[in-house]
Amino acid sequence: MNRKLRSKIYPMWIALPGALVFTVFFVVPIIIAFFYSFTNWNLDRMDSPQFIGLRNFINLFQDEVFARSIFNTLLFAFTTTLFKTVTGLLIALVVVKRFRGNSIFRTLFYLPCVLSCMIVGLLFTGILKQDGLVNNLLAAAGMGQLARDWLGSYGTAMFWIIFIEVWMWAGFSMFLFISGLNAISGEYYESAQLDGASPWQQFCHITLPLLAPSFTVVTTLNITGGLKVFDLVYSLTGGGPGFDTQVLSTYTYRAFGMGLLGKSSASALLLSVGIVIITFLLNRLLKSREIDV
Repeated sequence: MNRKLRSKIYPMWIALPGALVFTVFFVVPIIIAFFYSFTNWNLDRMDSPQFIGLRNFINLFQDEVFARSIFNTLLFAFTTTLFKTVTGLLIALVVVKRFRGNSIFRTLFYLPCVLSCMIVGLLFTGILKQDGLVNNLLAAAGMGQLARDWLGSYGTAMFWIIFIEVWMWAGFSMFLFISGLNAISGEYYESAQLDGASPWQQFCHITLPLLAPSFTVVTTLNITGGLKVFDLVYSLTGGGPGFDTQVLSTYTYRAFGMGLLGKSSASALLLSVGIVIITFLLNRLLKSREIDV
């Protein structure tokens, strides 16, 4: 009995440090944010926050900047998810084949994933500024009239943030798709070739259906990362110009920096709830399309 009891308790002791870290740095902050989101807690009331019910949430939905932040967050999340997924799949279909230099190409495509977002932000800030590399190349090609401050202009800043996000993380999607492609048995393709199926038909009727689990993982991770994006936007534009690239995370950060602690807590809570709901629904939808092999 003692041996059986120890065998049951032992895994719990192993998981305890991780559970404590998760509780302290994730569960407790969520509980605190939930409590303070219903108060008027700010720098003037640090010691005596007062309960104000749903006023913070009502004020948020009446704020045009918050509405713009929601739109930008959804635009960024779904656009980058689409392009990272498609780009990662296309690259995976090429580099999954055996050829000379295969591992080199995989490394090059994956390399941006290991870079810090702050470093990437500083790098592209220099490239896209008024006297940066892009404008110098345009001038050299005789198209100097197109030069502008790409991250400081309305309409172009969000485009470049999306482009940089896709450039950074398409390689991560590539590796997940490579794993899925390697798990597909070659017997399916051999049978399809004997039946006279074209490469496109094999891709549509074998590769895509059997890659459904990989699509679920890739899409879920990409949409979650897109919804909670902060460091890339903050390092590139800080939410500007104006509020053109403001997302929910930078909105929350700005509210916190202004001392509106209750309002920032409410914004963070809405972001967390939104991520959970969207991820859950999307995951359920994608899971339903998976097939058993």
